[in-house]
Amino acid sequence: MLKLYSAPGTCSLAANIALHEADAGHELVTLDFASQQQRSPEYLAINPKGRVPALVTEHGVLSETTALLLYIAQRFPAAKLAPLDDPFALARMQEFNSYLASTVHVNHAHGRRAARWADDAAAIADMQRKVPQTMTESFTLIENHYLQGPWVLGEAYSVADAYLFTIASWLKSDGVDIASFPKVAGHTARMRTRPAVQRALG
Repeated sequence: MLKLYSAPGTCSLAANIALHEADAGHELVTLDFASQQQRSPEYLAINPKGRVPALVTEHGVLSETTALLLYIAQRFPAAKLAPLDDPFALARMQEFNSYLASTVHVNHAHGRRAARWADDAAAIADMQRKVPQTMTESFTLIENHYLQGPWVLGEAYSVADAYLFTIASWLKSDGVDIASFPKVAGHTARMRTRPAVQRALG
């Protein structure tokens, strides 16, 4: 059975949603970040990055949300979680997921983990102050360019929707009102009606 290592409030929710969408039997292991469980020797032996998600498969361990989402879509093709037979559409999905991972997630992380990038207190505070601006800029691009509606790729649901839903859930804590982005807000509302999302949210 697949085993997904997760933590509340993290991007690991996207992979958990995708596994439920695929009806993939899996064990969910929730780590306690408050007690630094992700830095324990036991977990570092599984994922030396000390982060989530990590997915244990019969072939080995995978990490990074973009990799897990594509793996789940390819391993369970009957669930139709990615346009696997359309190279351009698949690349567009990966483009979007890569943007979430490389830009939007980093914007968000500047508010909570700025010490990864700076030691100076003033520099850390400046990064934290800028989070509402950078998240607003990123979601303006998502609203106007990427979100085709009703789903990221248009009419076809994909793992990109699980990822967008996860990161959009961080907007309030980043000082951004999701109502400023009607398409994103509508997407979040649609996602909350999906049984797989409800199961993943527990």
